[in-house]
Amino acid sequence: MSDNHTTAIAKPAILDLLPDIPILGQRTAIRLQQQIDLILLTIESLEINAVEGMFTTARELGLDEIIKNRIVFWRLRCTNSWRRSYNRDILTLDQAKALVILASYRAKQLSLQIRQLLIAEQQMRDKGLPVDTNFLLSDYLERFRANFRSRMNPRRAKVSIYLASEDELNELSLILLNQLLFCTGTTGMQRFWVSLFDGAV
Repeated sequence: MSDNHTTAIAKPAILDLLPDIPILGQRTAIRLQQQIDLILLTIESLEINAVEGMFTTARELGLDEIIKNRIVFWRLRCTNSWRRSYNRDILTLDQAKALVILASYRAKQLSLQIRQLLIAEQQMRDKGLPVDTNFLLSDYLERFRANFRSRMNPRRAKVSIYLASEDELNELSLILLNQLLFCTGTTGMQRFWVSLFDGAV
């Protein structure tokens, strides 16, 4: 039996929840891989032991054939060109789908926390106060900044802009939090997936 045939049999059925859209061109691949990794970074900033939670969800969804272990997961995420450990690989369509499905399911499990944080953000803005004056928001923002600083390459132009301004980095973390909430909707996962290809993210 050929390896290709074996792979076809092992392909998780849940991948069919997302339409097949060819990853055409390097620019599309770079943007897609970047956005997926940043969304996963946001999840990591929301909960302690987030990676363990993601592995548990991956097993429950039957995605462990693609996301087999921590090393594989790390290598998939290092396709983000902003990373210190950027590996220049291109995600396959199935790998990209698996990561988006995983992120969306984790977002649904964290939806209450995400909503609470975004409500707190709006309350702070309505009062004209810095967003990090709210205790819950401050905790999330601090973890996101720490994760971003430790994982991303400061020699990348865009990364250096974020690293030079705490306000810019906070704003990025809140944009990503809104995208996570977007993923929790009835067709949010599919809409987020499509948006990765049309530049609407």
